[in-house]
Amino acid sequence: MSNEIIYLDNNATTPLDPRVLEAMMPYFTNNFANAASTHQFGLGAYEAVKEARKQVAGLIGAETNEIIFTSGATEAINLAIKGVAEAYSQKGNHIITVSTEHSAVLDTCQYLETKGFEATYLPVKKDGLLDLETVRNAMRPETILVSVMHVNNETGVIQPIREISEIAHQSGALFMTDATQSLGKIPVDVDNLGIDLLTFSGHKIYGPKGIGVLYIRQRQNRVKIPALLHGGGHERGFRSGTLNVPGIVGLGKACELAGKEMAENEKKIREMRDFLEENFLKNERVTLNGNSKERIFNTLSFCIEGIDANILVSKLKNIAFSNGSACTSALIEPSHVLLAMGLSDTDAFSTIRVSLGKYNTVQEINTVSKMFFSWID
Repeated sequence: MSNEIIYLDNNATTPLDPRVLEAMMPYFTNNFANAASTHQFGLGAYEAVKEARKQVAGLIGAETNEIIFTSGATEAINLAIKGVAEAYSQKGNHIITVSTEHSAVLDTCQYLETKGFEATYLPVKKDGLLDLETVRNAMRPETILVSVMHVNNETGVIQPIREISEIAHQSGALFMTDATQSLGKIPVDVDNLGIDLLTFSGHKIYGPKGIGVLYIRQRQNRVKIPALLHGGGHERGFRSGTLNVPGIVGLGKACELAGKEMAENEKKIREMRDFLEENFLKNERVTLNGNSKERIFNTLSFCIEGIDANILVSKLKNIAFSNGSACTSALIEPSHVLLAMGLSDTDAFSTIRVSLGKYNTVQEINTVSKMFFSWID
């Protein structure tokens, strides 16, 4: 095997699309103006941001005035949840989320609990899916927000967010989704899915790191939240600070490409994922985590009995995959997602996540498939 890396950790981050880099480069070099400046140089940067906002809005069926640029999904999640808590506290103090959410959601809810808010962390079934009755039963008159991740970052399980948003709205609550793992892979339309607040990061869709989006509904059922950062009134007052013009331009281009190439990417990636899965499951020590049908096409989470996944990940120098969520990889503890699905600590520590992307090749997948059984001998 060559020294080239076979990269199978695309849920953690994706490589930058060369076309995205090409779109960004002028704003690192000649077109470096501040988009808030009123001279002609600054107006050029402002127009580039305006175009990117249009590209992002187009991917999710939103209006341009509903798109707020942030440093990433984590900041967007904080801005959304804390903002709703502050703005709607007179209506109620109850937030509903799911035990398998990303830490950015869970940690924010736990923080708000120290400020007098109540949070309900819904359990999931063994396959990682929510039971809709569980959501209905958790609703209260004082519930102000229901936050459910669209696609789980560890297992790829897709939650029925349209049905969940309907339950939230019937009770007068807002509905938010972390769409970081779904956006650019499957269609996401904020109106069809009944989404009031949506978050995602650029680096999951072959865009740059350090840039993300918060969608805030401004049409029917308009959402009103206060700013988290003050100092200049940028981004319609929601998020002050000099705009990251190269990052914004790159994110816009990544969204445009994702919309155009979504179907083509899905077909190619799904075939490779299914091939790997079929070969892995030939070994009786391997079991699949999560629902086998309601999941994103690029993700494969599986447990290998008797293997320490952390040791395996570090041992394979030329293959990059994950033993859990990259955002919590610094902590040597079992995945909270897998534990919530009923796995034991031992099985959670024996779990591998393979997440494919558009730059993976059939040759790479064949190589990994052939090597797999030598990993577990």
